[in-house]
This record gives sequence, C-alpha cells and structure tokens, in this order.
Amino acid sequence: MAVLIDRPNWPGPRGLLWSHLVSDGSYEELHAFARALGVPERAFDRDHYDVPETVYDRALALGAEAVSSGELVRRLRDAGLRRRKSR
Repeated sequence: MAVLIDRPNWPGPRGLLWSHLVSDGSYEELHAFARALGVPERAFDRDHYDVPETVYDRALALGAEAVSSGELVRRLRDAGLRRRKSR
C-alpha cells in the first residue's frame, strides 16, 4: 500500500501546475497523508487530492511514490478505489 503522486502537469488556480495525490490502499491512508502534508480537506475530489506544485517535493519527502498519471489511475482502479464522476 502506498500514497502516489503524479508530476505537476495540470494547469490550475493561481497560475500553478497541479498533481493528483492518491492511495492504493485506503482513503484513510490518503486522508492521513494529506493532513500530514498540510493539504486542506476541500482539495479532496471523489478519490484524490488536487495538490499544487509547491507541495510536490514535500510529498515525496514524506514518502509519496512518484508515478506517471497513467500508473496512478491504473493502481487506483486496481485497488478498487476509483470513483468516477456521476453522469
């Protein structure tokens, strides 16, 4: 079980690039990691946190595993933790 983060490649608010932070173990693990990282709960979106490039290196230092966006989604889906947008 791991907390995963993809590279900050997604344009977002405040002119920053953003990453996705997920867990392939549990939402509890993800929420605890986000709290330790100082990420507010409002950054949680269905199955991941959107985090700015300014926290990427700190997330790695706290133990997040850097993966590609595709790998992140695959591992989230394989863990049964992927929550799709409702239509």
